[in-house]
Amino acid sequence: MDILQTKDVVKRYANHLALDRVSITIPEGAVYGLLGPNGAGKTTLIRIINQITGPDEGEVWLNGEKLSPEHIAQIGYLPEERGLYKKMKVGDQAVYLAQLKGLSKAEAVRRLKYWFEKFDILSWWDRKVEELSKGMQQKIQFVVTVLHEPKLLIFDEPFSGFDPINAQLLRDEILGLRDRGATVIFSTHNMASVEEVCDRIALINRSHKILEGKVDEIRNSFHANLYEVVLETQEKAGDFIGRGMEVLDVQPLEKPGRLSLKLKMAQGHATNELLQHLMAHGQVCAFKEVLPSMNDIFIQTVKQANEDEQK
Repeated sequence: MDILQTKDVVKRYANHLALDRVSITIPEGAVYGLLGPNGAGKTTLIRIINQITGPDEGEVWLNGEKLSPEHIAQIGYLPEERGLYKKMKVGDQAVYLAQLKGLSKAEAVRRLKYWFEKFDILSWWDRKVEELSKGMQQKIQFVVTVLHEPKLLIFDEPFSGFDPINAQLLRDEILGLRDRGATVIFSTHNMASVEEVCDRIALINRSHKILEGKVDEIRNSFHANLYEVVLETQEKAGDFIGRGMEVLDVQPLEKPGRLSLKLKMAQGHATNELLQHLMAHGQVCAFKEVLPSMNDIFIQTVKQANEDEQK
């Protein structure tokens, strides 16, 4: 079942077209990456989903219903630009923000104590926000965002400002929320995080959606017939180059006779051909296809879209 759909959404600001008929479909229980260069339109789309602003044209549907103010309680939003009241105590502020989401004070305190203990931050309860580091403040805002257990969570650059350990902690929590039934929209410039966290992505560039789909299927569709091989052989690399095969790199390994190879196969040649050829010249100890990273795909797709637009 799809939890969110945008249908031909258009948004204009003065002479700037921020979104041009953008349609995306987000399945329930997925982590959905919303990607794009700065100024592409991602934040505008997020603001429309949060009803901070409205579309000039098109529609947004949540759980099969046209988006309305009643849906705000079903959404949790962690913006890239964080904002907490610096002079308030952490616990008082967290309870206040939780009550704005419809929780009673008693229920807010109960849930907050659970999350604060989980994140090992209970000792911060009576400290003022201004005493905390940026990373600590972001932990507080993450907790407040998920506290009312919304069906749809929107995280805009959630790992910004975190050290690797806390970034992994937050990453695990996001995946845990998904596994417990939440749907997550995840906006980031960090393509490594996309591969680790996202099930599906949409790539927006210059107000247009230019790519959408499952992460693994997108990576497979961009494959370039590159392979990494460990071959045990008494021959030199130049002696076993076959038809349609290009050796891009050769590195000797510690064990005598073993070579690490990076190979490219020409279009129209099957993987079995490559394996059979290599086996005729030695023992294949390891063999894997090298798929492009999401960072490579991001750069390639945006570059191609910009070139096409200029034609």
